[in-house]
Amino acid sequence: MHPQAILIFSVFIVASCGLAYELVMAALASYLLGDSILQFSSIIGLYLFAMGIGAHLTRYIPDRDTLKRFIEIELFVGLIGGLSALFLFVAFGLQSAPFRTLLYALVLLVGAVVGMEIPLVMRVLNDEKTAFKDLVARVLTFDYLGALAVSLLFPLVLAPKLGMARSALLFGILNAAVAMLTARLFRDRLPAYRALQSRAVLVLAGLLLAFAYAGRITLAAEQRYFGDPIVYQSHSPYQRLAITRWQDDIRLYLNGNLQFSSKDEARYHEALVLPAMQTAARRDKVLILGGGDGLAAREVLKYPDVQQVTLVDLDPEMTRTFQTAAALTQLNANALKHPKMQIVNADAAQWLEQNRERFDVMIIDLPDPSNFSLGKLYSVPMYRLAARHLADGGKMAVQSTSPYFAPNAYWSVVKTLETAGLHTAPYHVYVPSFGEWGFVLASARADLRVPARFDVPTRFLNADTAAQMFRFPPDMARREVEANYLNNQALVAYFADDWAKVIR
Repeated sequence: MHPQAILIFSVFIVASCGLAYELVMAALASYLLGDSILQFSSIIGLYLFAMGIGAHLTRYIPDRDTLKRFIEIELFVGLIGGLSALFLFVAFGLQSAPFRTLLYALVLLVGAVVGMEIPLVMRVLNDEKTAFKDLVARVLTFDYLGALAVSLLFPLVLAPKLGMARSALLFGILNAAVAMLTARLFRDRLPAYRALQSRAVLVLAGLLLAFAYAGRITLAAEQRYFGDPIVYQSHSPYQRLAITRWQDDIRLYLNGNLQFSSKDEARYHEALVLPAMQTAARRDKVLILGGGDGLAAREVLKYPDVQQVTLVDLDPEMTRTFQTAAALTQLNANALKHPKMQIVNADAAQWLEQNRERFDVMIIDLPDPSNFSLGKLYSVPMYRLAARHLADGGKMAVQSTSPYFAPNAYWSVVKTLETAGLHTAPYHVYVPSFGEWGFVLASARADLRVPARFDVPTRFLNADTAAQMFRFPPDMARREVEANYLNNQALVAYFADDWAKVIR
């Protein structure tokens, strides 16, 4: 094959690599910093801006140096882009490092170098006397095809199978391979061919070594961040899951945020589940939205009259992990393998739209409304949809963030449920790992009451603790706030503002 044709095809790889680094850094930022829409938007915008700077800078590269500079840039972007995810993991684990500053500096650097690639490769190919219109058409065709390929492969294959660090390193290796191939194809035009090949071999060897040890490096970085020994970690297209264990304390982290500690999770899950179960007219059919760890299901299955439990959780990696790991199945009493249990891995809102079943009890245990994609699950339309699935006399319990640390967000959830036509009974519980945490008991009828007893074994709840949960002290009293609609997502703004004050 002619060297020109091979170089044009290499544009496909170059474009794939450039978009891959952008996706990796945006995904990592959303994992580690939250608010995925803000992170993706700011990083993509900054990355494209940096690419424009890089494209502009190529005008200062003399024509005689075009080929050499293209090869050097491929090696450089392969090295910094390939190592970008590992670097960010380590920086985040150090905590003392200014992570956002480092992240945006890296985005600018990688974006600028990536922006130099296509202008330079077009100048190299233009030396071959190809008609300019044909050259532009071919290069841009392969550029866009490469972007399409990686945009599909990244969420479906690379992120869940390789993880962020190894995905970035894989594309760094491809960049280095393009540099080596280009140097070999055009060696007659490169006086410094041997020196370039030696550098390419060193870069490629370094990236391959980093690829081999990426798991150990990220584990060490996360170990430093979490403190307790990590016993399990995994990626999925939706989140990064880490489980730590110190003596008899098992903790689950999703995207770096604590979800539960085995020391006190019973307080949370009994408070979430048992008031609704105890006061519902019937308990034959129960729906759990979220709760892929099986701990809410464990509480539901304490009631022998339960006939069917449907658990809808978006992430199959989450439910698989809590179905198979021995320490975790012991924690959830093997609830996810119970014969009454049906697990559905789907988006909660979409599943509710497509399903016509009605349930006696609904437990909504979804992640906090920290971004717009989660905020929609706490909206008036979502709760109206959920209410249509409640059987007569049915009860709904909703995880609703902290009425102490995020009071505006908490009372916005209450207001949203009421705007959706439901009667509410707000309540809260102190969980040592989290502090004060809030829930809302809801019903289509005005028949809500505080449970006077519990018909199942409990570790925390009894008549007295239940009565205390439904009383709010003055510093957590109800506030006048807006309901959360899809077109304004007021809850997401409340949540961000409330927690920003806590962090300060």
